Amino acid sequence: MAVVSISVPEELLEQMDDFADKHGYSGRSELLRESARSLMGEFEDSNLEGRDLVATVTVIFEFENNDVESEMIGMRHDNEDIVRSNVHSCIGGDEYCMELFVVEGSLDDVRDFVGSLRSTDGVLSINYSVNPIDDLT
Repeated sequence: MAVVSISVPEELLEQMDDFADKHGYSGRSELLRESARSLMGEFEDSNLEGRDLVATVTVIFEFENNDVESEMIGMRHDNEDIVRSNVHSCIGGDEYCMELFVVEGSLDDVRDFVGSLRSTDGVLSINYSVNPIDDLT
């Protein structure tokens, strides 16, 4: 097995250690292996391949981080061919911002969009759901 070195913020490392302890993982490596498999398998649903999809994507970031907000605006404009709606809200007593995107397209379109959001520095959380819309009758 290959050995890999990664950089992780101290707070995330503590959360990983706590999670591993609470859920019976033998250590960080086992937790990271399972996390990587889960992340890579998210869009491997063969039932979604070749279908028209709609996805709702929720992004949360700190209110004070204007760079992320600018990135979200850029994402909306760069992906206007698939972004059907975008809502910005202040949440958590105005401590955080939330962007809600409604995206329509292929599995690759949704996968690429979510991947771009995940790679944005300062994003705290991303959740999404994907639904086929090609046979709703």
